[in-house]
Amino acid sequence: MTPHPALARLGRSVAGGLRALGTTLATPTASREPLLGHASARWVRLLPYGVAFVFTVILLPTTTQVLSHDYGLGGGWSGVLGVAQTAPLLLAVTRPLPAWWIIFGADLLGAVVLLTADGTMGRAWPWPPGMIIGYLVLCLALALRESRRTLLAVWLVTVVSSLTLGFVSPAHSEGTNVLLTVLSGAMLLLGAALRERAVAQRRLAEQETISEAERAQRTLLEERARIARELHDVVAHHMSVITVQADSAPYRIPDIPPAAAEEFGTIAATARESLTEMRRLLGVLRSENAQGERAPQPGLERLDQLVEATVRAGVPAELHVDLGSAGHERSVHESGRAQEAGPAQTVSLSAYRIVQEALANVVRHAPGATTRISVTRTGGGAGEGTGGEAGKKAADGRGDERPVRTGPDGASFLSVLIVNGPSPEPEQAPLETSGTGHGLVGMRERVRLVGGSLDVGPLPDGGFRVAARLPWHPPAGTSGQENGVTEDGGNGDRTEPSSGTRKKPVPDATEELPADTTRRKRVPHAPEHTSVEEKDTPEA
Repeated sequence: MTPHPALARLGRSVAGGLRALGTTLATPTASREPLLGHASARWVRLLPYGVAFVFTVILLPTTTQVLSHDYGLGGGWSGVLGVAQTAPLLLAVTRPLPAWWIIFGADLLGAVVLLTADGTMGRAWPWPPGMIIGYLVLCLALALRESRRTLLAVWLVTVVSSLTLGFVSPAHSEGTNVLLTVLSGAMLLLGAALRERAVAQRRLAEQETISEAERAQRTLLEERARIARELHDVVAHHMSVITVQADSAPYRIPDIPPAAAEEFGTIAATARESLTEMRRLLGVLRSENAQGERAPQPGLERLDQLVEATVRAGVPAELHVDLGSAGHERSVHESGRAQEAGPAQTVSLSAYRIVQEALANVVRHAPGATTRISVTRTGGGAGEGTGGEAGKKAADGRGDERPVRTGPDGASFLSVLIVNGPSPEPEQAPLETSGTGHGLVGMRERVRLVGGSLDVGPLPDGGFRVAARLPWHPPAGTSGQENGVTEDGGNGDRTEPSSGTRKKPVPDATEELPADTTRRKRVPHAPEHTSVEEKDTPEA
């Protein structure tokens, strides 16, 4: 006999609903975080465990005692049901849905077993008071963790089971089935409301954090745009004027000496280099993202050009570079480029900027002073010949024979040392006394970011020393902690009294470079040159 189509559709709908109900009740939430597990305070995270433990300790003996004495249930059954109905509350902190399955099954079994007990008549059935309390606590834990669909399924199963037991034995029913239906629904609603409120507060806090970050980013971009406008309107304009005037001076001024024409050419070249750096800086300031620079950045391969510019500015400078191994060495200005297997790009850039700032300070505060620059590789990858000894001295920054500390597994380091003597004209005031104090600060920041160390300070003869020790390849995720950054003197740009004399420094030893260092040609001091290249240019 073929069933009626309407009944068949109803049957299929009921079967589908039961399957969906079973799937919902069998699928707990994906999160395994305990209740209040996201709280920052430890006592708050432990609070749910404490509450579950207290309820278990109280309800377990109470339920066993009530089932045994009040309902007349045998000692074995009362103990088993008491444990099964209360102990899973400890699991509800992290696995509320599996705990519900255990407790609900134990409650149904207990309701059936109580029908055979002698003392059930006239007492609460199908749900004893202890069972109701434990079940309500479990419903609250469920509501704080599970989805609305799961909570609805739990409540429907509770309602159907309570009503079914009431119809099976109406003579034993004392109305606890209706009471559990109402109280469990109220507890599920309360827990769901608390959870939704907590989720809303958390999302609001996250949105406020995002909004605050966006406001800070907008403020930063506006300030960077303002700085870029000022640099473009003022500094770039004046540098362009300097470039044009320096380039046109040999044509505008009749009978200009060749030496003066060469000096004008140097001024124009330096100004053009500064303009290039300025345009790059303006691009960084106007950029809304934090991506690194795509244009090539200066490094060790451009040290020779930097030293040449310093020599033309009137500072006799010597450059020594040893990046080889097994005693092999060569200078950047001799080969025209650094060794191919050189340091990391960030280290090379930091070394270049440190030398640039140190030479700029020499031009400002000790014009005409003999300056020696040493860039050597020390540590595990350095040679043990002449270059190795120079590396030890350069890393130390003073010239004594203290051993070089190497990193793990013999890691290599790049030692940068700049030592200048006193100005040959100590009675003359320095070319610039209005420093902003950012020069040495910028050095420290660069060294700190790559995980190196910096040592700067005056020398007994009135000179000055800058010694940096940078890792050949900075470790991944360098945190930026202070790594041995010290100062023996000076804060920011180096400043000197107007008389050109220095305060007596702490006794120290001057640096001695290797004997085969290539010397730059010394040129007369030209006081009109007050800078070498743009200093303290922020790098990405």
